Amino acid sequence: MMRPKNAIMLLLTAFIWGTAFVAQSVGMDYLGPFTFNGVRSLIGGVALLPCIWLLRMLNKKEDEQKVQREKKNLIQGGIACGLLLFAASSLQQIGIQYTSAGKSGFITAFYIVIVPVLGIFLHKKIGWKVWIAVLLALAGLYFLCITEKFTIGKGDILIFLCALVFSLHIMVIDYFSPKVDGVKMSCIQFFVCGIVSIPFMFVLETPNVTDIVAGWMPLLYAGVLSCGVAYTLQIIGQKNVNPAIASLILSLESCFSVLAGWAVLGEHLSARESVGCILMFVAIILAQLPDKKKVM
Repeated sequence: MMRPKNAIMLLLTAFIWGTAFVAQSVGMDYLGPFTFNGVRSLIGGVALLPCIWLLRMLNKKEDEQKVQREKKNLIQGGIACGLLLFAASSLQQIGIQYTSAGKSGFITAFYIVIVPVLGIFLHKKIGWKVWIAVLLALAGLYFLCITEKFTIGKGDILIFLCALVFSLHIMVIDYFSPKVDGVKMSCIQFFVCGIVSIPFMFVLETPNVTDIVAGWMPLLYAGVLSCGVAYTLQIIGQKNVNPAIASLILSLESCFSVLAGWAVLGEHLSARESVGCILMFVAIILAQLPDKKKVM
């Protein structure tokens, strides 16, 4: 059974990520996708440096041998997560230009289907309720993304590819999080993501300080909260938690993204898309219901 502390951390992560879709959508009015992601990732990395310093001060007696043992895993995990985060967030930021913030949130949540499938190859035990939830979520995504003419938009395809990469990101975190300091690994992944974004910023876009200053509000929200706070909560909250269950809680970001898109941007979903949202929400709740204890 998942600890309440872990569930709350992952739920907060989902809330921040969901509302961040609005910030990402607004941010595209000022900056290109690579510039926005690069700057916000670097902001997220910098925002975590004081946290790391404070934690170090509180744990002055930390075992040096333990730190050395963690170092290799920390570097490997941080780089792997950073590269995957760059790929996923770039696809998401480009895709959000062609679809709504709310819809993007739900399509991104497709990782709730992909993660359990990947888990099979890693010998992760998946309960029957999770598989039913996955089927419901798949049906929900069908109603949400596929139009009555059986067509799918360019933005939807990009966001789906983003969900695929985020699934790998979740699995990598599942592997490394029990072995390293979550805050440090989160910090490394943001700097890696930000640094990798820089050449794409200057080759494909024309970033300038004026536009960055003009988009300060969505950048700070996406950088400090979505990157610095939420991804760190994900890494800490996901520790020793089945990645399939973690992905289902995290997919609540889709519900929050729709609510935020409606409240802030005035976005609306069609009846067909609303049915898809409801099916996905039911799937998420079903997966969180506790199993009945066997009577001896």
